[in-house]
Amino acid sequence: MHLVNLQGLIQLVNGCTKPACLPFKQWVSRVIATVQREGSYALEVSEVSRPTPPSELMDAIVRLETRTERFHTEVLDSLHRSEQAWSQILDALGCRPGAEPEADKRELRLRTENLFAQWKDRLSITEDVWAVAVYILPTLAEAGRIGHSLETLSAKTGLTRQRVHDCLRFLQKHRCIRQNGLTDNGNPVYVAELPPA
Repeated sequence: MHLVNLQGLIQLVNGCTKPACLPFKQWVSRVIATVQREGSYALEVSEVSRPTPPSELMDAIVRLETRTERFHTEVLDSLHRSEQAWSQILDALGCRPGAEPEADKRELRLRTENLFAQWKDRLSITEDVWAVAVYILPTLAEAGRIGHSLETLSAKTGLTRQRVHDCLRFLQKHRCIRQNGLTDNGNPVYVAELPPA
């Protein structure tokens, strides 16, 4: 890189004789005059103009967006018709996804009474055992299992925790219920035991 002083710059510019150098010579003379007059020179800030895309490209983009919008509308219409068709099929079959079938209260009562009658025929039990049995029977008849803690059963029956435990052991010993695993909280899960044949 060579440093050029003002005198060398003027000689360099004046040495250019080609007509294409005329705009450069004029610019250098403006720079030199401005530097001598103001002590510095700065280029004029020009506004940057964004190039506009060709009209063919704009037309293609508009056509593509129109086609995409039409496609999305057709897909949504198709999905809506499909959803309506599935809804009609489910209505015709009488079932809905996620809807729990409503328990028949009469059937639940019959199952509860049936279990109650079986236990009463097989056992001669005290009031304490009946208190526990009467509380767990509806849940056993409806869900087929019960997983309450001893504290919950104690609070519901008014018996002590130890007495509730003894009542459950009595029902297990006489094959009314049997333990079938544990809940997430560690409470025993009981299921109804089938009567002996």
